[in-house]
Amino acid sequence: MVARLLLRAWLRGPAVGPGPLCRPLSAGSGSGEYLQRSIVPTMHYQDSLPRLPIPKLEDTIKRYLRAQKPLLDDGQFRKTEQFCKSFENGIGKQLHEQLVAQDKQNKHTSYISGPWFDMYLCARDSIVLNFNPFMAFNPDPKSEYNDQLTRATNMTVSAIRFLKTLRAGLLEPEVFHLNPAKSDTDTFKRLIRFVPSSLSWYGAYLVNAYPLDMSQYFRLFNSTRLPKPIQDELFTNEKARHLLVLRKGHFYVFDVLDQDGNIVGASEIQAHLKYILSDSSPAPEFPLAYLTTENRDVWAELRRKLASGGNEEALRKVDSAVFCLCLDDFPIKDLIHLSHNMLHGDGTNRWFDKSFNLIIAKDGTAAINFEHAWGDGVAVLRFLNEVFKDSTQAPAVTPQSQPARTDSSVAVQKLNFKLNDALKTGISTAKEKFDATVKTLTVDLIQFQRGGKEFLKKQKLSPDSVAQLAFQMAFLRQYGQTVATYESCSTAAFKHGRTETIRPASIFTKRCSQAFVREPSKYSAGELQQMMTKCSTYHGQLTKEAAMGQGFDRHLFALRYLAAAKGIALPELYLDPAYGQINHNILSTSTLNSPAVNIGGFAPVVPDGFGIGCIPSGSPQ
Repeated sequence: MVARLLLRAWLRGPAVGPGPLCRPLSAGSGSGEYLQRSIVPTMHYQDSLPRLPIPKLEDTIKRYLRAQKPLLDDGQFRKTEQFCKSFENGIGKQLHEQLVAQDKQNKHTSYISGPWFDMYLCARDSIVLNFNPFMAFNPDPKSEYNDQLTRATNMTVSAIRFLKTLRAGLLEPEVFHLNPAKSDTDTFKRLIRFVPSSLSWYGAYLVNAYPLDMSQYFRLFNSTRLPKPIQDELFTNEKARHLLVLRKGHFYVFDVLDQDGNIVGASEIQAHLKYILSDSSPAPEFPLAYLTTENRDVWAELRRKLASGGNEEALRKVDSAVFCLCLDDFPIKDLIHLSHNMLHGDGTNRWFDKSFNLIIAKDGTAAINFEHAWGDGVAVLRFLNEVFKDSTQAPAVTPQSQPARTDSSVAVQKLNFKLNDALKTGISTAKEKFDATVKTLTVDLIQFQRGGKEFLKKQKLSPDSVAQLAFQMAFLRQYGQTVATYESCSTAAFKHGRTETIRPASIFTKRCSQAFVREPSKYSAGELQQMMTKCSTYHGQLTKEAAMGQGFDRHLFALRYLAAAKGIALPELYLDPAYGQINHNILSTSTLNSPAVNIGGFAPVVPDGFGIGCIPSGSPQ
């Protein structure tokens, strides 16, 4: 079956409210070198963040069985129950006790952090489609600022301002405010900054504010995933001052920070980008960027040959660059074209290993494609929000600005790579694989223009639960079954939290979907609405549990990881076909809320699956 990416967008209304993945755009903008000057230090809450809890084993087993119930027939379910019982009373109990003991000895981190990094870095599949997602910016509200050179300059300057603000400790801490009238105020901030970092989280908690983990943020810049045999490495060099620019498959670098750490003048950056955009060199016959789309072991061996063939210094420039700016030579036709281009492109003009690629098309359409091993959506979305706000509200250049009179041919270095026959063959093979893989991906989009978030709330229904119910109904209507479904949920409320899985397919969604799809005339409108309410209530419970680290997926994953690390034979629970089935996530879903985001998406995680991105909006128009 062809893999599909479905970007489901509800019609955009007023900007959506804040949530764990959607904070308000920061107040207190600072001109020049910094985005803002927070009176509360950026990492003020980090030391006192609560630790990610390890769920009780019996709770994990109960939640696991509840998630399996709608996916299995009675006979299969009874077998899975037996596997669970044996696991809970036997090897699972021993592994859980060892995990708890290990966690107590590592109070500086979370029980999932190390295994989760290893999961990503040990994966040998290409990171394109399998891991890297994208988020696209809304256009600049002032249409003339969407000129490619103007927007590229403004976004680059805003991104470097973010870098400087973060490293100076002046970026506002990431906080989820349940009562912003009390906690998101200057009065509270002036008080909390004097509370020691070891206690500051508790001060925020008293006013219903929840600081989020920011340990991933430093990897946003000067960072790259390096291909290595068996397990990749994350590389960061914060001393580097240059930007990497890709255009038509060519690589360019120039400094965006001077020797004193100040941002290079915006007119100079504009001049250098204009110089790159005016380069009339044809695209290279063997575009090097294809190698970042390869199987990781294959790429690791080719990179070794590349480095030993006299390209080590050029690779170091690529790896250590502040970030990668990709300038595309064509406009975006529509949202389908945008999704294809920002998710994978043609493979020649992205360095997918960089922590993120900032992509700007000919018409100024902009997006971020990010490597997923180093971090999750919380950090990237904060960066995207701040860059959008700063570049649109405090742009460094205007469409009338003239580039500096500077010799860009000296300041801009074009990187040239020496390629032997083995490398040329490797690039050609990578291109063939990439092209073949991309052809298996179908992208479609739905803009649902009725109802909306506020309407659903008035019906006392969770908008996210209704979206998830719609996915279940659609799959049942199309394929006649209920399948494993994944929805990501951030656990950034805890120190070194990553994500937990919400399992939207439940006995409630199955019953409700069957009623709507197969026998709607059998039920009254009131009965159908009551079923939807039960779905919403249960989904709300699952979401709260996941956000509090009380799902089952990460716990079972950590126990399996521990068994492997200790050389213990894989417990029967993990050999049960039902375990494999529930982790073959045919429906992989995520919701994205931000006034800065136009659309976002990711590819399916299995060959016969769907990757569904959802952007709920406010009121109908």
